[in-house]
Amino acid sequence: MTRIASRFAELAMSRRAGFIPFIMGGDPDYETSLALMRALPEAGADLIELGVCFTDPMADGPAIQAAGLRAIKAGQTLTKTLSMVRDFRAGDRQTPVLLMGYYNPFYAYGVQRFLKDAANAGVDGLIVVDLPPEEDAELCLPARSAGLDFIRLATPTTCHRRLPAVLRHASGFVYYVSIAGITGQKPGEAQSINSAVSRLKAASGLPVAVGFGVKTPQNAAAIASSADAVVVGTALVGRLASGLAQFGAEPAKLLGPVLSLARDLSGAVRAARGDR
Repeated sequence: MTRIASRFAELAMSRRAGFIPFIMGGDPDYETSLALMRALPEAGADLIELGVCFTDPMADGPAIQAAGLRAIKAGQTLTKTLSMVRDFRAGDRQTPVLLMGYYNPFYAYGVQRFLKDAANAGVDGLIVVDLPPEEDAELCLPARSAGLDFIRLATPTTCHRRLPAVLRHASGFVYYVSIAGITGQKPGEAQSINSAVSRLKAASGLPVAVGFGVKTPQNAAAIASSADAVVVGTALVGRLASGLAQFGAEPAKLLGPVLSLARDLSGAVRAARGDR
């Protein structure tokens, strides 16, 4: 059983949803980003989504775009992002790690080389925003062969005719984008999200995580009542950016507020079904 499948099995046994924070690898620099990543499990992270910085992040809103640019300016590369995972694994063998990004950096690195290095570093799954299912031979199928889960995105505009193609080679879980737009907007309507989660679980047989637009513990709790996991990125990245503006690049002052928000979000997710 993969780390992702094992973690979702544990969550199901505990009858609660999971909390998946997103952070940008290398934001604002390698060491601070690694320290944040290492601290997230204790702050309640059940899985970690690690962003791969890219110059043209078309699905991301201003906050995550800015995080990617900060990382690039600090010298972050895909090689360094894999090193972050490797360094994280030196102290944590249990928490699943997902890389989220765009195909270009993986293609430029070399797909087979990337998959081998990612698996060796301890990556568990990939979320690639700009590869449709018609291009599964490019990365999805090779990733599955290399033992990495390939997480598919479904959106409010994914119709019933399109859904089988989207889900055909999905593994790990399905990521439901709760809004038709970029990250950082307001969350989707609860009734619509609940309906989509039920539809996706029935169609895929996989857990369903919901993200995009989840900013507050109240948002997270509402989604956690039906979803198998809740993904939060913009709120955490924005909290880090606020700290940078206030304190500058001082890890001791930057990490506290971000981890405090992560604990609040995790607590809300855990309490959503009556668990404490």
